[in-house]
Order: sequence, then structure tokens, then C-alpha cells
Amino acid sequence: MYDKAIINGNVYLENGFAKTNIYIQGEKIALISDTLYEALDVLDAKGLEVLPGLIDPHVHFDLDLGFIRSKDTFKTGSKAAAYGGVTTIIDFLEPVDSYELLQNALSVRLNEARQTAIDYTFHACIKAPKEDLETFVKTVKLLGLKSIKFFTTYSESNRKTPDEAIKKLLDLSAQHNILLLGHLEDDTLIHHDDAFTYKDLLKSRPSVAETVEALKMIEYLKHSDGKLYMVHVSSGNTVEAILENGKRLLGLQLFLESCPQYFTFTDKVLNQDNGMLYTLAPPMRSKEEQALLFKRHHAFHTFATDHCAFNTSDKNKNKLSEIPLGIGGIEFSFGIMRNLLGDSVINKMTKHVADIFGIKNKGQIKVGHDADIMIFKPSKSIIKQHHGGTDYSPYIGVETSGYTIHTMVRGNYVIKNREYLEHQGKFIKE
Repeated sequence: MYDKAIINGNVYLENGFAKTNIYIQGEKIALISDTLYEALDVLDAKGLEVLPGLIDPHVHFDLDLGFIRSKDTFKTGSKAAAYGGVTTIIDFLEPVDSYELLQNALSVRLNEARQTAIDYTFHACIKAPKEDLETFVKTVKLLGLKSIKFFTTYSESNRKTPDEAIKKLLDLSAQHNILLLGHLEDDTLIHHDDAFTYKDLLKSRPSVAETVEALKMIEYLKHSDGKLYMVHVSSGNTVEAILENGKRLLGLQLFLESCPQYFTFTDKVLNQDNGMLYTLAPPMRSKEEQALLFKRHHAFHTFATDHCAFNTSDKNKNKLSEIPLGIGGIEFSFGIMRNLLGDSVINKMTKHVADIFGIKNKGQIKVGHDADIMIFKPSKSIIKQHHGGTDYSPYIGVETSGYTIHTMVRGNYVIKNREYLEHQGKFIKE
């Protein structure tokens, strides 16, 4: 007799749906079969879709910006994630310039993540490195992490990594089988002006800064065997330039991520009276650039959220320099993206993420894999409420393709019949 069974559901099995049953033993998927077997707990999923739990590889819970922290803690953020069918997240360590600081950076985040309801791991972050980069990379691996994020901007906060160091990191990524994540904006094209209001965000961070830096990284990749994952691609102009200059690298050395906000909103939101609530970096782009994102959406390997949520009072400032940049959205990412792009988003929010980041036994409904499962009700509707830790969501009023009824993490319910159940997530270590 199995521990749990999910029967009569429309189950997504990597590349399509099939009417079948899933049997769970302990934390694992034990059997997928059309035959009915006995189980201690049986969930009838008739009329519902049974999908792999989502993996969001780009979130910022409890992020310290120096003058403020993001308002979703690991507890509230993971609760919102579970309501969206997300069963695994990858957050970030504090950027450090020395390998000697990595262990402490991980310890701090592990302590902050103790109340995470879903499974989690971290990307290491590097800034203005001071010493031998190979030791840094080796230390990251010794800590059980598989990726390092760098920035080509934010020189004002000393987070920028020089080009020569990036080239070296790319070579090291190939030698040590580690993935680099790049926040790519040309720092010389970023403008800071104390007179800027939130309506000037695109003057401060123009899309050409993203495109120029992406093209530079393509040239570096052509002379390296390294692998680079470009986070939060915001402009269709950037995608067009990548396809024109580096298409052969895609899926081999270069992986592209985008986010729901860039497909949902354009720069027009900044002209609204509440435009400050839509400020983030990189910002939403023009209608024309968004149209190119839709046209070239097949070029993206993953869709993440860059979830970094604040309260209205935190963002209700006029001066751009006083506004924390970031929005929340992890609860609604799948429903929104599927509404816009159809079933093509499923693998890009599950299997592809697991494959790119080397997360074993997740991302698919497959025998032997963790029983990370989202049970989804397809039902076009307008988003009316959210379950995060902030007092607003920019996605209220946006159309979604449905909503999550149940979420399981390793065979344990975190969301059952739309109700949240306390659960302890697990740190995923190499």
C-alpha cells in the first residue's frame, strides 16, 4: 500500500499531458500508472492538472539593501510561493569580495531561511574580487553551491566585477563545472541624478545598457568554454541582438531568463500616479520592446520572478534614489506566464531550471524524483488577492490562467484545498 495517491488527474509528463495516477512513498514518486492501487491518502484530481512543482531560480527574500530590507521573509515569501505552486527556490548569498567571507555569508542566509516552507538553495555572489578567483570558485563548490552571480553595474555600491575578472571566471566555470549568473547592464550607461523621480527610471537605466553588455559577454563566451546565465532579460532588443550575434551559444554556453513583469507591464506604468510601485531594475520597457519579447519568447530557457517585495509605504517616494527597486510576484508567475504563452512555459519553470542548475530529482513528475507537485485548476480569472507579506501586489487585476489548489513538497502538503499548512523546507546541497 502506498502512502499517497493522486488519481484521475491530467498529469504533465515532461512534454505533454496524460490521464494517469501518481503513487507516492515517503518523499518520492514511487509509481505512475493507469491502474488503481490502494493508498493511505487518496486525492481525486479529476478535472485538475497535475504538474511538477515549480522551481524559481531568482528570488530575493529578506534582502538587505543597506537602507532597507525586502519585506517578504523566507517564511512569508515561501508561503506565497507555495500558493503559486513553487516548491523550490534559489535565493542569493550576500555579495562578497573574498573566499574567506563565503562560509559566513552562507551561514547567515541559512539562519534566515530556517522557516522556509519549501526547498531552497543559494547562488553565491561575488563583488569587486580581491584575491585568486580559483580559490573563490573552489570554495563555492566546497560549500555545496553550484553557481556564482556577478554584476557589471552597481559600481556606486562596489558590487561591480571588472571585465578581466569576468573573463577569468568564465574560464574557471568551465574548469570547475560551475555556472555564472550575470546581471548585465553597462555601468557607464547607467545614470544617477538626485533630481530623477520614479518617472525617470528609464533615463537612469536605459535598455541599451542591457543590450550592450549582453553583446560584450557574447564576445567573451566566444573565446571561452564557460557557461553564463543572463538574469532578468527585460528588452526584446537585447534578445534580437543575442540571436543575431550569439545564437549558436544558446543552450550550450548561454542561457536566458526573463520574468513575468516584462511580459505583463510596459514603461507606461511609471507614468501612473502609483508608478513608484512598479519600480525595479532593470525596469519595464517600451511596448515595442515588449512585443519583441513575445515574438522571441522561444529563446528563453527559463522564467523566474526576481521576487523582491516591499510595502507601499517603502516605495511611496518621489525621488528615485529613495525608492527600493523591486516587486513581488512569485505567487502568480505560472498562471500569468501560461496565460500569455501557453504550455511552453511549463518546462521553462520546472525541468529546464533543474537541468541548468543541476538540481537532482526535481523538475519532473518521474519515478524516483521528489514528490514535488502542483495541482492546478485551469480557470481564466482576474487576480484579486495575494498571500505574501506585503500590503500590495502589482499583479492584482491581471488575468491569470488558473490557480493552485494543492502544493506538495517531497510528498507533504504545503497547500491543501487552498489552505496553507506549516512545513519545513530542506536546504538542497550538492
